[in-house]
Amino acid sequence: MFTVAAIEQAHDKVKSGADFPKYIQEIKAMGVLSFETWVKDSHTEYFGANAFQTSSAPQYENLSISKTTDKDKFISQLKIHQQGGTDYYTFCKDCAETGIEKWIMDLEKMTCTYFDQTGHEILVEKIPA
Repeated sequence: MFTVAAIEQAHDKVKSGADFPKYIQEIKAMGVLSFETWVKDSHTEYFGANAFQTSSAPQYENLSISKTTDKDKFISQLKIHQQGGTDYYTFCKDCAETGIEKWIMDLEKMTCTYFDQTGHEILVEKIPA
């Protein structure tokens, strides 16, 4: 089964949004079925077959997630990030500011779903293959 270290090694190859689909294919080949990333500290829970699960350590000090969700601003900031305009930590701060609590990447459906603190889906995107 996969390890967080192997996933992080694959992620280290991502230099821009253009590299992201290759990263997704690489971790999917490792057996990752989905993962859930929490904006507050960027820890991620990875899920595989037969109820296999592992988690990464927090990546930074806790961010405060806005109780108010600003979907339009979030989508605007997401597009900037996807085009290489912001680094990962800035994107996470933007998510917190706009009320995004977490995202779930489903590698079987090839979707990324962003959620607010009440568990409402804010945006569902197709992962580029």
